[in-house]
Amino acid sequence: MHVSGDDLQSPRTIPVQRGGVTARNRCRSRSPHVVKSIHADWLYGESSYLARPLCRTSLTLSVRADLDIGFGTWRASLGLWDDGAVRSSWSPLRTKWRGTGKRHTFSTTLLWEFAQVPLRSLSMQVLRHLPTSALAPLTLLLVGALQIGCSDSNISLEDLEAAAAKLETTAGEDADAGAAVMEILDVEKPNLKFGFIKLTDCAPLVIAKEKGYFEEEGLNVEIEAQSNWKVLLDRVIDGQLDGAHMLAGQPIGATIGFGTQAHVITAYSLDYNGNGITVSNEIWEQMQENDPALKSDTPPHPIPATSLKPIVDSYKQEGKDFNMGMVFPVSTHNYEIRYWLAAAGIHPGMYTEENIQGTVDADVLLSVTPPPQMPATLEAGTILGYCVGEPWNQQAVVKGIGVPVTTNYDIWKNNPEKVFGVTKEWDEKHPNTHLAVIKALIRAGKWLDATDENGVLVNRQEAAKILSGKDYVGADEDVIDNSMTGTFVFQETDVRPMPDFNVFFKYYASYPHYSDCIWFLTQMRRWGQITEGKPASWYAETAQEIYKPEIYRKAAAMLVAEGKASAEDFPAEDYDGYRDVTTEFIDGTPYDAKDPVGYVNGFEIGNKDPESLAKQ
Repeated sequence: MHVSGDDLQSPRTIPVQRGGVTARNRCRSRSPHVVKSIHADWLYGESSYLARPLCRTSLTLSVRADLDIGFGTWRASLGLWDDGAVRSSWSPLRTKWRGTGKRHTFSTTLLWEFAQVPLRSLSMQVLRHLPTSALAPLTLLLVGALQIGCSDSNISLEDLEAAAAKLETTAGEDADAGAAVMEILDVEKPNLKFGFIKLTDCAPLVIAKEKGYFEEEGLNVEIEAQSNWKVLLDRVIDGQLDGAHMLAGQPIGATIGFGTQAHVITAYSLDYNGNGITVSNEIWEQMQENDPALKSDTPPHPIPATSLKPIVDSYKQEGKDFNMGMVFPVSTHNYEIRYWLAAAGIHPGMYTEENIQGTVDADVLLSVTPPPQMPATLEAGTILGYCVGEPWNQQAVVKGIGVPVTTNYDIWKNNPEKVFGVTKEWDEKHPNTHLAVIKALIRAGKWLDATDENGVLVNRQEAAKILSGKDYVGADEDVIDNSMTGTFVFQETDVRPMPDFNVFFKYYASYPHYSDCIWFLTQMRRWGQITEGKPASWYAETAQEIYKPEIYRKAAAMLVAEGKASAEDFPAEDYDGYRDVTTEFIDGTPYDAKDPVGYVNGFEIGNKDPESLAKQ
């Protein structure tokens, strides 16, 4: 029986006759025992077809290898399942096939069941107590099973029975060892497409794909770069994307109706920190003239905007616009550059119902520029500085066109930056799929923040190499490596260790804290994106509508049960979602998420609300 893309409909089961199957990858079963079904995924352009296996069970043990061959990188997988089946797969990770501008991907999973082999004896219960020493012979058993299914082999069924019996005996001798077993969720939608912008903080999505964490959760994920944040959000809302790497403010802005109206939620925070503010060489030289301390090869940090204020005032007196860039109206970058400017008495402008550009009373005009275009826009003189994520601050240094003057770690230590967002409707239709995605992202975050016994990040160089690929960030590996490996280059003479410039998991960075959501709401109110005062209770209730720690906690509990995480990796069960009150801002203003009205009123520049709202 031959299977082609034209034969597949979504979803249906393809019966396979006794005696074998020939699939597109030319793997042919020669065993008379049994191909029972074929599970094939066929992706062509925007079309997706899925032929489901006859049944879904839990994976007991899997063996996987990635092979570089002449026409790309392929993944060979072999798994033992608790229904006694051995399944293998041969699928492309990265291929060199291109045609009519579309990507072609084809993978098959063949299922063998050996009627005379007691593979059920290698069930969950036995493997739960399997010692490490038994893994090697079990791997040989699985390889032997594959050989019977796909090639002529000298290994007999009797050999397999003997190997299985030996393993069962060994397992019985060590019944108290205790090992967790992975639970495969019954995902509603296995084929997914996620969007991202070319920034290093898309790393958890990329790593979850490249390290096979999505695949291990039964997900076939494509991640696709988007041209800008608006396009990305619109495509999530209209269903072209299942979810996306989002600005932390995007689910919030969409849900409260600033700009596009849609209920978007997040159950996963992708990272802390990761942004910087860069000014042109000309502006930097003028800042040095205003503050002689900045003329040092290693000037003191953090650098406030006080030395920028006389320059802005001069532009204003001469009737010239002082233009700076940020990436989106509800981006962390917008609020961070506003915070930095306002802390030095520079007015960044107000939003009103009539002025959605946020330029009312502005000393500095802030405009939207897509992140990858920031350096070129600065070099062209269209803007005089910008706030953006990496690698686009480091790119300005490499190109010699600008100087990063501060990072958002200095504006607000360990501030939330990006999230993984989906619509509420999508979550309600695909709860298990969403849970599987969060599990994979948690594992990716842990991998990114893994350290050795000396606290040195051990996986970041590999991450930088992966992210530098043209399908991901597409910047030079050396440029990405700067910040990802715990250093930040302000100037050629000023290279500083910043181990927490990118934080993906530690400090509970991936947890969706209500207090983080409330901070964004306070900034939206401070600058007029929320046009009228709100009671304190509204801030808390809105955060609960958007941030979903209950999904995160469920995923975390599953990973702990599977032995892939420890309970200490996550906040305590009685944690209420509010981080401690902090003064770790560039101006020292304390932030208490349980007093949002008082926080908004505590700034010299920005909206003020009646104190009575604080008690409501």
